[in-house]
Amino acid sequence: MSDAYKQAGVDIDAGNALVEAIKPLARSTARSGSDAGLGGFGALFDLRAAGYQDPLLVATTDGVGTKLKVAILANRHDTVGIDLVAMCVNDLVVQGAEPLLFLDYYATGKLDVAAGRDIVAGIAEGCRQAGCALVGGETAEMPGMYSEGDYDLAGFSVGAVERQHALTGSAVQAGDVVLGLASTGVHSNGYSLVRKLVEKSGLGYDAACPWDESKTLGEALLTPTRIYVKSTLKAVRAGTVRAMAHITGGGLIENIPRVLPDGLGVVLDASTWALPPVFSWLMKTGGIASYEMARTFNVGLGMVVVVPADKADEAIGILRECGETVYTVGTVTALKDGDARVTVNGMDAAWTA
Repeated sequence: MSDAYKQAGVDIDAGNALVEAIKPLARSTARSGSDAGLGGFGALFDLRAAGYQDPLLVATTDGVGTKLKVAILANRHDTVGIDLVAMCVNDLVVQGAEPLLFLDYYATGKLDVAAGRDIVAGIAEGCRQAGCALVGGETAEMPGMYSEGDYDLAGFSVGAVERQHALTGSAVQAGDVVLGLASTGVHSNGYSLVRKLVEKSGLGYDAACPWDESKTLGEALLTPTRIYVKSTLKAVRAGTVRAMAHITGGGLIENIPRVLPDGLGVVLDASTWALPPVFSWLMKTGGIASYEMARTFNVGLGMVVVVPADKADEAIGILRECGETVYTVGTVTALKDGDARVTVNGMDAAWTA
Protein backbone atom coordinates (compact mmCIF):
# COMPACT_ATOMS: atom_id res chain seq x y z
CA MET A 1 0.00 0.00 0.00
CA SER A 2 3.05 2.29 -0.13
CA ASP A 3 1.76 3.91 -3.31
CA ALA A 4 -1.86 4.25 -2.12
CA TYR A 5 -1.55 8.05 -1.72
CA LYS A 6 -0.10 8.30 -5.22
CA GLN A 7 -2.98 6.23 -6.58
CA ALA A 8 -5.34 8.70 -4.87
CA GLY A 9 -3.71 11.46 -6.88
CA VAL A 10 -1.02 12.88 -4.59
CA ASP A 11 2.60 12.27 -5.60
CA ILE A 12 4.92 12.83 -2.63
CA ASP A 13 7.97 12.14 -4.79
CA ALA A 14 6.96 14.88 -7.22
CA GLY A 15 6.53 17.27 -4.32
CA ASN A 16 9.99 16.43 -3.02
CA ALA A 17 11.44 16.85 -6.51
CA LEU A 18 9.91 20.32 -6.75
CA VAL A 19 11.37 21.34 -3.38
CA GLU A 20 14.83 20.26 -4.52
CA ALA A 21 14.38 22.07 -7.84
CA ILE A 22 13.48 25.37 -6.19
CA LYS A 23 16.04 25.42 -3.38
CA PRO A 24 18.64 27.22 -5.56
CA LEU A 25 15.97 29.74 -6.56
CA ALA A 26 15.26 30.54 -2.93
CA ARG A 27 18.96 30.83 -2.11
CA SER A 28 19.32 33.38 -4.91
CA THR A 29 17.03 35.74 -2.96
CA ALA A 30 19.04 35.72 0.30
CA ARG A 31 19.46 39.10 2.00
CA SER A 32 20.60 40.58 5.33
CA GLY A 33 18.42 39.21 8.12
CA SER A 34 17.56 35.95 6.37
CA ASP A 35 19.44 33.06 4.82
CA ALA A 36 16.48 32.24 2.50
CA GLY A 37 16.68 28.53 3.23
CA LEU A 38 13.85 26.06 2.55
CA GLY A 39 12.81 22.88 4.25
CA GLY A 40 11.97 23.87 7.83
CA PHE A 41 8.56 24.46 9.35
CA GLY A 42 9.08 28.19 9.72
CA ALA A 43 11.51 30.95 8.85
CA LEU A 44 13.35 33.35 11.13
CA PHE A 45 14.16 36.94 10.22
CA ASP A 46 16.56 39.15 12.18
CA LEU A 47 15.37 42.77 11.98
CA ARG A 48 18.47 44.04 13.75
CA ALA A 49 20.69 42.39 11.13
CA ALA A 50 18.58 44.16 8.49
CA GLY A 51 19.48 47.50 10.09
CA TYR A 52 16.24 48.43 11.85
CA GLN A 53 16.14 50.18 15.24
CA ASP A 54 12.46 50.94 15.96
CA PRO A 55 10.53 49.16 13.20
CA LEU A 56 6.88 48.68 12.50
CA LEU A 57 6.01 45.48 10.68
CA VAL A 58 3.73 45.66 7.65
CA ALA A 59 2.14 42.51 6.18
CA THR A 60 0.29 41.95 2.91
CA THR A 61 -1.28 39.09 1.03
CA ASP A 62 -2.61 38.86 -2.52
CA GLY A 63 -2.92 36.64 -5.57
CA VAL A 64 -2.69 36.89 -9.33
CA GLY A 65 -6.39 36.41 -10.03
CA THR A 66 -7.71 35.17 -13.35
CA LYS A 67 -4.54 36.23 -15.15
CA LEU A 68 -3.57 32.67 -14.21
CA LYS A 69 -6.14 31.42 -16.73
CA VAL A 70 -4.25 33.26 -19.47
CA ALA A 71 -1.00 31.61 -18.33
CA ILE A 72 -2.64 28.19 -18.34
CA LEU A 73 -4.24 28.64 -21.76
CA ALA A 74 -1.01 30.07 -23.20
CA ASN A 75 1.02 27.35 -21.42
CA ARG A 76 3.47 29.92 -20.12
CA HIS A 77 4.15 29.96 -16.39
CA ASP A 78 7.42 31.87 -15.95
CA THR A 79 6.00 35.37 -15.37
CA VAL A 80 3.00 34.95 -13.05
CA GLY A 81 5.34 34.49 -10.10
CA ILE A 82 6.63 38.03 -10.68
CA ASP A 83 3.01 39.22 -10.64
CA LEU A 84 2.44 37.41 -7.36
CA VAL A 85 5.35 39.16 -5.66
CA ALA A 86 4.50 42.52 -7.23
CA MET A 87 0.94 42.53 -5.97
CA CYS A 88 2.18 42.08 -2.41
CA VAL A 89 5.35 44.19 -2.29
CA ASN A 90 3.86 47.16 -4.14
CA ASP A 91 1.22 47.25 -1.41
CA LEU A 92 3.94 47.26 1.25
CA VAL A 93 5.98 50.07 -0.20
CA VAL A 94 3.05 52.50 -0.31
CA GLN A 95 3.34 52.62 3.46
CA GLY A 96 7.05 53.31 3.24
CA ALA A 97 7.90 49.72 4.16
CA GLU A 98 10.81 47.71 2.77
CA PRO A 99 9.77 44.15 1.81
CA LEU A 100 11.90 41.72 3.82
CA LEU A 101 10.49 38.25 3.27
CA PHE A 102 8.03 36.45 1.03
CA LEU A 103 6.12 33.18 1.16
CA ASP A 104 3.96 31.57 -1.50
CA TYR A 105 1.08 29.11 -1.65
CA TYR A 106 0.82 27.03 -4.82
CA ALA A 107 -2.20 24.72 -5.14
CA THR A 108 -2.98 22.39 -8.03
CA GLY A 109 -4.89 19.24 -8.82
CA LYS A 110 -1.84 17.33 -10.11
CA LEU A 111 1.66 18.58 -9.54
CA ASP A 112 3.64 19.38 -12.69
CA VAL A 113 7.25 19.75 -11.56
CA ALA A 114 8.35 21.68 -14.67
CA ALA A 115 5.47 24.16 -14.45
CA GLY A 116 5.99 24.47 -10.69
CA ARG A 117 9.64 25.27 -11.15
CA ASP A 118 8.79 27.94 -13.75
CA ILE A 119 6.28 29.49 -11.37
CA VAL A 120 8.75 29.59 -8.48
CA ALA A 121 11.49 30.91 -10.79
CA GLY A 122 9.19 33.86 -11.45
CA ILE A 123 8.59 34.30 -7.73
CA ALA A 124 12.34 34.30 -7.12
CA GLU A 125 12.85 36.88 -9.87
CA GLY A 126 10.17 39.08 -8.30
CA CYS A 127 11.85 38.76 -4.91
CA ARG A 128 15.20 39.76 -6.39
CA GLN A 129 13.60 42.80 -8.02
CA ALA A 130 12.03 43.76 -4.69
CA GLY A 131 15.07 42.93 -2.57
CA CYS A 132 13.21 40.48 -0.32
CA ALA A 133 13.99 36.89 0.61
CA LEU A 134 11.88 33.93 -0.49
CA VAL A 135 11.88 32.10 2.83
CA GLY A 136 9.31 29.37 2.27
CA GLY A 137 5.84 28.47 1.15
CA GLU A 138 3.43 25.63 0.63
CA THR A 139 2.75 23.37 -2.32
CA ALA A 140 -0.64 21.63 -2.15
CA GLU A 141 -1.59 18.81 -4.51
CA MET A 142 -5.36 18.42 -4.26
CA PRO A 143 -6.91 16.05 -6.82
CA GLY A 144 -10.57 16.77 -7.38
CA MET A 145 -10.30 20.43 -6.36
CA TYR A 146 -8.88 21.76 -9.63
CA SER A 147 -9.46 20.87 -13.28
CA GLU A 148 -6.53 19.36 -15.19
CA GLY A 149 -3.76 21.90 -15.63
CA ASP A 150 -5.37 24.48 -13.33
CA TYR A 151 -3.60 25.95 -10.34
CA ASP A 152 -3.88 28.91 -7.97
CA LEU A 153 -1.31 31.11 -6.28
CA ALA A 154 -1.31 33.26 -3.17
CA GLY A 155 1.51 35.35 -1.83
CA PHE A 156 2.39 36.72 1.58
CA SER A 157 4.98 39.39 2.31
CA VAL A 158 6.26 41.06 5.47
CA GLY A 159 8.11 44.34 5.47
CA ALA A 160 9.37 46.89 7.95
CA VAL A 161 9.54 50.65 8.23
CA GLU A 162 11.12 52.79 10.93
CA ARG A 163 8.28 54.22 12.99
CA GLN A 164 8.98 57.85 12.09
CA HIS A 165 9.10 57.13 8.34
CA ALA A 166 5.77 55.29 7.97
CA LEU A 167 3.50 56.74 5.26
CA THR A 168 -0.13 57.06 6.33
CA GLY A 169 -1.33 59.77 3.94
CA SER A 170 -2.06 62.12 6.83
CA ALA A 171 0.63 64.57 5.66
CA VAL A 172 -0.97 65.15 2.23
CA GLN A 173 -1.97 68.78 1.64
CA ALA A 174 -3.84 70.77 -0.97
CA GLY A 175 -1.34 71.95 -3.57
CA ASP A 176 0.75 68.76 -3.46
CA VAL A 177 1.84 67.39 -6.83
CA VAL A 178 0.62 64.02 -8.11
CA LEU A 179 3.15 61.94 -10.04
CA GLY A 180 2.32 58.81 -12.02
CA LEU A 181 4.76 55.97 -12.62
CA ALA A 182 4.25 54.13 -15.89
CA SER A 183 2.83 50.62 -15.81
CA THR A 184 3.96 47.77 -18.03
CA GLY A 185 0.40 47.15 -19.18
CA VAL A 186 -2.63 45.59 -17.52
CA HIS A 187 -0.57 44.30 -14.56
CA SER A 188 -2.73 41.80 -12.58
CA ASN A 189 -6.24 43.25 -12.34
CA GLY A 190 -9.25 43.21 -14.61
CA TYR A 191 -8.46 39.91 -16.31
CA SER A 192 -11.99 38.57 -16.04
CA LEU A 193 -12.97 41.43 -18.35
CA VAL A 194 -9.82 41.05 -20.46
CA ARG A 195 -10.56 37.38 -21.09
CA LYS A 196 -14.15 38.17 -22.13
CA LEU A 197 -12.86 40.77 -24.58
CA VAL A 198 -10.32 38.32 -26.02
CA GLU A 199 -13.17 35.85 -26.51
CA LYS A 200 -15.25 38.58 -28.17
CA SER A 201 -12.36 39.42 -30.51
CA GLY A 202 -12.22 35.84 -31.77
CA LEU A 203 -8.45 35.70 -31.27
CA GLY A 204 -6.59 32.83 -29.64
CA TYR A 205 -3.81 33.44 -27.16
CA ASP A 206 -1.39 32.03 -29.74
CA ALA A 207 -2.46 34.64 -32.34
CA ALA A 208 -0.29 37.63 -33.18
CA CYS A 209 -0.86 40.44 -30.70
CA PRO A 210 -2.92 43.22 -32.38
CA TRP A 211 -0.80 46.00 -30.87
CA ASP A 212 2.60 44.25 -31.00
CA GLU A 213 3.04 41.68 -33.75
CA SER A 214 6.44 40.63 -32.37
CA LYS A 215 4.54 38.74 -29.63
CA THR A 216 1.59 36.43 -29.35
CA LEU A 217 -1.49 37.80 -27.65
CA GLY A 218 -0.84 35.51 -24.70
CA GLU A 219 2.74 36.72 -24.28
CA ALA A 220 1.66 40.35 -24.41
CA LEU A 221 -1.10 39.87 -21.83
CA LEU A 222 1.31 38.00 -19.55
CA THR A 223 3.71 40.96 -19.34
CA PRO A 224 4.40 40.99 -15.59
CA THR A 225 3.40 43.68 -13.14
CA ARG A 226 6.11 46.27 -12.58
CA ILE A 227 7.73 46.21 -9.15
CA TYR A 228 8.23 49.77 -7.89
CA VAL A 229 9.94 48.99 -4.60
CA LYS A 230 13.55 50.08 -5.00
CA SER A 231 12.80 53.33 -6.82
CA THR A 232 10.02 54.50 -4.53
CA LEU A 233 11.87 53.51 -1.35
CA LYS A 234 14.76 55.71 -2.44
CA ALA A 235 12.39 58.63 -2.96
CA VAL A 236 10.68 57.97 0.38
CA ARG A 237 13.97 57.82 2.27
CA ALA A 238 15.02 61.10 0.67
CA GLY A 239 12.01 62.72 2.34
CA THR A 240 10.25 63.62 -0.92
CA VAL A 241 7.06 61.52 -0.63
CA ARG A 242 3.87 62.17 1.33
CA ALA A 243 1.74 59.28 0.06
CA MET A 244 1.57 56.58 -2.59
CA ALA A 245 -1.23 54.53 -4.09
CA HIS A 246 -0.73 51.18 -5.85
CA ILE A 247 -3.20 51.21 -8.74
CA THR A 248 -4.84 47.79 -8.72
CA GLY A 249 -8.48 46.69 -8.98
CA GLY A 250 -10.66 49.79 -8.98
CA GLY A 251 -8.14 51.71 -11.08
CA LEU A 252 -7.32 55.35 -10.48
CA ILE A 253 -10.82 56.22 -9.30
CA GLU A 254 -10.98 53.80 -6.36
CA ASN A 255 -7.35 53.53 -5.23
CA ILE A 256 -6.10 57.10 -4.91
CA PRO A 257 -8.72 58.11 -2.29
CA ARG A 258 -7.42 55.37 0.00
CA VAL A 259 -4.35 57.51 0.80
CA LEU A 260 -6.00 60.94 0.98
CA PRO A 261 -7.17 62.66 4.18
CA ASP A 262 -10.83 63.62 4.43
CA GLY A 263 -11.64 66.80 2.58
CA LEU A 264 -9.00 66.36 -0.11
CA GLY A 265 -9.18 65.02 -3.66
CA VAL A 266 -7.04 64.98 -6.77
CA VAL A 267 -7.54 66.43 -10.21
CA LEU A 268 -5.67 64.57 -12.96
CA ASP A 269 -5.09 65.47 -16.61
CA ALA A 270 -5.29 62.42 -18.87
CA SER A 271 -3.28 64.15 -21.60
CA THR A 272 -0.16 64.17 -19.40
CA TRP A 273 0.63 60.46 -19.66
CA ALA A 274 0.73 57.86 -22.42
CA LEU A 275 -2.09 55.30 -22.60
CA PRO A 276 -0.46 51.92 -23.40
CA PRO A 277 -1.86 50.40 -26.62
CA VAL A 278 -3.29 47.37 -24.81
CA PHE A 279 -5.84 49.68 -23.19
CA SER A 280 -6.75 51.30 -26.50
CA TRP A 281 -7.41 47.82 -27.89
CA LEU A 282 -9.53 46.84 -24.88
CA MET A 283 -11.55 50.06 -25.14
CA LYS A 284 -12.23 49.59 -28.84
CA THR A 285 -12.94 45.86 -28.61
CA GLY A 286 -15.36 46.22 -25.71
CA GLY A 287 -16.78 49.66 -26.44
CA ILE A 288 -15.76 50.62 -22.90
CA ALA A 289 -16.27 54.22 -21.76
CA SER A 290 -13.25 56.19 -20.58
CA TYR A 291 -14.53 56.53 -17.01
CA GLU A 292 -15.06 52.77 -16.72
CA MET A 293 -11.51 52.22 -17.96
CA ALA A 294 -10.19 54.51 -15.21
CA ARG A 295 -12.35 52.70 -12.64
CA THR A 296 -11.25 49.22 -13.73
CA PHE A 297 -7.64 49.38 -14.96
CA ASN A 298 -4.44 51.25 -14.17
CA VAL A 299 -4.69 52.90 -17.66
CA GLY A 300 -0.91 53.29 -17.79
CA LEU A 301 -0.11 54.37 -14.22
CA GLY A 302 0.83 51.49 -11.94
CA MET A 303 1.78 53.69 -8.99
CA VAL A 304 0.73 57.20 -8.00
CA VAL A 305 3.09 59.24 -5.81
CA VAL A 306 2.03 62.40 -3.95
CA VAL A 307 4.87 64.84 -3.26
CA PRO A 308 5.21 68.39 -1.90
CA ALA A 309 5.34 70.92 -4.72
CA ASP A 310 8.76 72.18 -3.65
CA LYS A 311 10.19 68.64 -3.74
CA ALA A 312 8.59 67.47 -6.97
CA ASP A 313 11.69 67.98 -9.11
CA GLU A 314 13.86 66.10 -6.60
CA ALA A 315 11.41 63.20 -6.44
CA ILE A 316 11.13 63.03 -10.23
CA GLY A 317 14.92 62.99 -10.52
CA ILE A 318 15.29 60.13 -8.04
CA LEU A 319 12.57 58.05 -9.64
CA ARG A 320 13.89 58.55 -13.16
CA GLU A 321 17.43 57.78 -12.05
CA CYS A 322 16.07 54.46 -10.76
CA GLY A 323 14.55 53.64 -14.16
CA GLU A 324 10.97 54.79 -13.77
CA THR A 325 9.02 56.63 -16.45
CA VAL A 326 7.51 59.50 -14.48
CA TYR A 327 4.63 61.78 -15.44
CA THR A 328 3.39 64.86 -13.60
CA VAL A 329 -0.31 64.07 -13.79
CA GLY A 330 -2.16 66.36 -11.39
CA THR A 331 -2.56 68.13 -8.08
CA VAL A 332 -4.21 67.64 -4.71
CA THR A 333 -7.17 69.95 -4.17
CA ALA A 334 -9.54 70.87 -1.33
CA LEU A 335 -12.95 69.35 -2.00
CA LYS A 336 -16.09 71.40 -2.40
CA ASP A 337 -19.62 70.06 -2.05
CA GLY A 338 -20.31 67.61 -4.83
CA ASP A 339 -16.68 67.19 -5.92
CA ALA A 340 -15.45 63.70 -6.74
CA ARG A 341 -12.42 62.44 -4.80
CA VAL A 342 -10.72 61.77 -8.15
CA THR A 343 -11.41 63.83 -11.26
CA VAL A 344 -9.68 62.83 -14.49
CA ASN A 345 -10.02 65.57 -17.09
CA GLY A 346 -9.68 65.03 -20.82
CA MET A 347 -10.05 61.25 -20.89
CA ASP A 348 -12.19 61.11 -24.01
CA ALA A 349 -9.94 63.45 -25.95
CA ALA A 350 -6.72 61.75 -24.85
CA TRP A 351 -7.79 58.10 -25.06
CA THR A 352 -10.18 57.86 -28.00
CA ALA A 353 -8.27 59.91 -30.59
